[in-house]
Amino acid sequence: MLYLVGLGLSYKSDITVRGLEAVKQCSRVYLEHYTSILMAASKEELEQYYGKEVILADRELVESGSDDILHDADKEDVAFLVVGDPFGATTHTDLVLRAKRQSIPVEIVHNASVMNAVGSCGLQLYNFGQTISMVFFTDNWRPDSWYDKVLENRKIGLHTLVLLDIKVKEQSIENMARGRLIYEPPRYMSISQCCEQLLEIEETRRSKAYTPDTPAVAISRLGSSTQTFKSGSIKELAEYDSGEPLHSLVILGRQCHELELEYLLEFADDRDKFRNDVVADQEFFRPAPWVPPQEDDD
Repeated sequence: MLYLVGLGLSYKSDITVRGLEAVKQCSRVYLEHYTSILMAASKEELEQYYGKEVILADRELVESGSDDILHDADKEDVAFLVVGDPFGATTHTDLVLRAKRQSIPVEIVHNASVMNAVGSCGLQLYNFGQTISMVFFTDNWRPDSWYDKVLENRKIGLHTLVLLDIKVKEQSIENMARGRLIYEPPRYMSISQCCEQLLEIEETRRSKAYTPDTPAVAISRLGSSTQTFKSGSIKELAEYDSGEPLHSLVILGRQCHELELEYLLEFADDRDKFRNDVVADQEFFRPAPWVPPQEDDD
């Protein structure tokens, strides 16, 4: 059996009872180690808690060496641990498909993830549209395919969850080209860098998916003891020191309910300004009145 086990957001004890029971009976335990990190637990702490050796699974192993993970999983139990929920990344769907093609039984143990815990900022989950990922820009690579998704969300008034990039065990382009197994130090995108990139792409695209004054909420260390929220405009949050990782951001949609706004005001430095920014944003993005098509006289 291949078990995909969600670990939750922060602590070693966030794993479910069912997930822990599955891990304890497995002969090999892998921890996916590139889409997210468990903020309040180290590999060694997990090993002590599970009573099992934990094998770190980087991007290369999961995407190119999946046969190693699935080896003998039809004869013995293997666990693949994922921070958050197992289906928080498409890579894990691919692993399940590979297992099924090899007739390996798969069991999923779900857990909390940013996709549902984001509701703790006060915004209703059913008011969210498409989620996007913001990657680190480089000198010659500044992807903006996510922009169209934000624009689509905004047109129908929905909030946009922005997941911020992390780089764990990544090679520089030069080292990759030279075949040198030298890895860069881990990097975690901050709220300010995300907002700066948002503003840069809007300046380039100019389709008004959002403006510098569009309200947003910064979410830091979700699910940990130091969890914090900060409400403000994108321009203001571009100057915000969000502290230690991990971070995510929500761009508010036009259909921000009064109860949602009341909750967000608790995290704003200037409550009146934030409320005015929300009202102004709703007016700016209000769709034109619907005009029925004219009937043909014929």
